[in-house]
Amino acid sequence: MRTETPGDALPAREHLPARAAGAPVLDVTIPVYNEEQDLAPCVRGLHDHLTRTFPYAFRITIADNASTDSTPAVAAGLDAGIPEVRSLRLEEKGRGRALRAVWSHSDAPVLAYMDVDLSTDLNALLPLVAPLISGHSDLAIGSRLARSSRVVRGPKREFISRAYNVILKSSLSARFSDAQCGFKAVRRDVAERLLPMVEDTGWFFDTEMLVLAERAGLRIHEVPVDWVDDPDSRVRIVRTATEDLKGVWRLGRALAVGALPLDRLARPLGDDPRDRGPAPVERGLLRQVAGFCVVGVASTLFYLLLYSLFRSGLGAQGANAAALLVSAVANTAANRRLTFGVRGRRRAVRHQLQGLVVFAVGLALTSGSLAALDSATGSPSHTTELAVLIAANLAATVLRFLLLRAWVFPERRVPAPAADPPTMTAFPTDPTHVTDERTTR
Repeated sequence: MRTETPGDALPAREHLPARAAGAPVLDVTIPVYNEEQDLAPCVRGLHDHLTRTFPYAFRITIADNASTDSTPAVAAGLDAGIPEVRSLRLEEKGRGRALRAVWSHSDAPVLAYMDVDLSTDLNALLPLVAPLISGHSDLAIGSRLARSSRVVRGPKREFISRAYNVILKSSLSARFSDAQCGFKAVRRDVAERLLPMVEDTGWFFDTEMLVLAERAGLRIHEVPVDWVDDPDSRVRIVRTATEDLKGVWRLGRALAVGALPLDRLARPLGDDPRDRGPAPVERGLLRQVAGFCVVGVASTLFYLLLYSLFRSGLGAQGANAAALLVSAVANTAANRRLTFGVRGRRRAVRHQLQGLVVFAVGLALTSGSLAALDSATGSPSHTTELAVLIAANLAATVLRFLLLRAWVFPERRVPAPAADPPTMTAFPTDPTHVTDERTTR
């Protein structure tokens, strides 16, 4: 555990001193693009809430992302009419670009942002920033996936949000629960070191910031929020999801090769995983990916063999379902032992049942592909069917691995060795920084 501050590292966290009247402690950024209708009610509502409930001086910054409607005029009017409001115009779009522009020049010690639709209940704002003011935490996020959160939104957005977080947990070993909630805060001293490392300028910006902060051992505080979906959201789901997946790949590659100077984010005290020695996350993940690929190739060949045998007697759909069912049982058993190192009969039945749920995902993808092929061509050839099935199975492979790793065979929390107590630097009351290691069986 560090007891001294490295020359280029962050200083120890301290409670922020009381500021003189008028000097803002909190700067809340609202990124907007063509929000001429919602901007004024949002800013006035936020200003009224902070005036009534926030015990420190504050500022509200409107960051206009190259709007083409009357949003700039509305922002200018709010800037002129409310002393605590200022506006900033950017000629390029991008939420990350807007936050970087505001946070890089703000003089407030706590920096936050929220969406203009005010989907998040403002009563969560003070609990969000209080740990940053007190010096307890470095960053804070609102979580819609916490058990005590109350969320109203459609099933499609619910599925996308949870799937995205499964991807982050499986591919980048992220431990925070909700990366996409537009309700986050960071201490300025942390932002000064962190922002130069963040490459993304769009929607992946805050996810990248959180992953880097967590990998550097910084403390992330999570606040359960009440959240109501905005039906008029401007987010383009497909395009945003594609960019996010590209960002996950880029960030994962940079972390794997050690290309990021995370030492600049070290704290002299606190939960820094490097103080306990290098964690075998990357080595374990690479081993699991390799094992999964070997098992996947074998089970795919087994599946195709079974499908060809069953095809004449059961038809395309029946053969597909039967071949998938048999190969799924074999696949789960092989991955259980070879990929994730689980041995013995304990939870074997449960693992197989969960594996059948994963099988159902593959069945939906492949059956849907066959149905679409039949609808498009009428009577496809056997070779064409096999080609479509191979493509559908490849598309389901990544999701299958993530579900197996994050749900069927999740990492188990194990206590630190009793003989080596000095290496435990995490506070036991902070559940966001419990070391996850796979239980050795």
